[in-house]
Amino acid sequence: MTPLKILIVDDHPMVAEGIQSILESYDDIDVVGTCNTARAAIEQLATLDPDVILMDLNMPDMGGLTATEIILEQRPGTRILILSMHDSPEYISTALSHGAMGYVLKDVPTDEIKQAIDVVMSGERYLCTGARGSLEPKGGDAREALTGREQTILLQLAQGKSNKEVAIALDISVRTVETHRKNIKRKLGISSTAGLTRYALEHGVLQGTGNPF
Repeated sequence: MTPLKILIVDDHPMVAEGIQSILESYDDIDVVGTCNTARAAIEQLATLDPDVILMDLNMPDMGGLTATEIILEQRPGTRILILSMHDSPEYISTALSHGAMGYVLKDVPTDEIKQAIDVVMSGERYLCTGARGSLEPKGGDAREALTGREQTILLQLAQGKSNKEVAIALDISVRTVETHRKNIKRKLGISSTAGLTRYALEHGVLQGTGNPF
């Protein structure tokens, strides 16, 4: 059997090395590389040709979700498994909406990472127990996930741009921006622009170059 080629992308060397040492104990896995930036992973994609990429969310040069979108545009068959410390429903649902096949918290037992790789290689999604628990509806307060376009518009609005400025930046009509804005507020249960900005700050949308989106 040809070993699965795994690429680890994480800006914390100790984390990457720890995961690498775990995975290299399996005969059916070949860790073809570790990258400490998302850009480095994208640049080496063609050379390394990984089957599965273990992707951190927050990195200094480019967020893991932005990298996920770029990688899947270039190589749609690649399975991307998010490894993160964040267990909020917004992070998890956003990762899945960006094309990630799975989401695993970094504190899972070591053998669960191998299990997650096997599941996503079979074509199914994998969520660790903690991630599944975060996505389970809690009473009637479960929030509807934002679409990719809504996340983009939320970022623009949270930066203080007007509806008109957002429309120009995204080459869409002001009316379309207004519709998206209403839907974002409805889904998040937020009534004011200040509330949207606060939400963006609290959920990592406005973390500058380190933002996962």
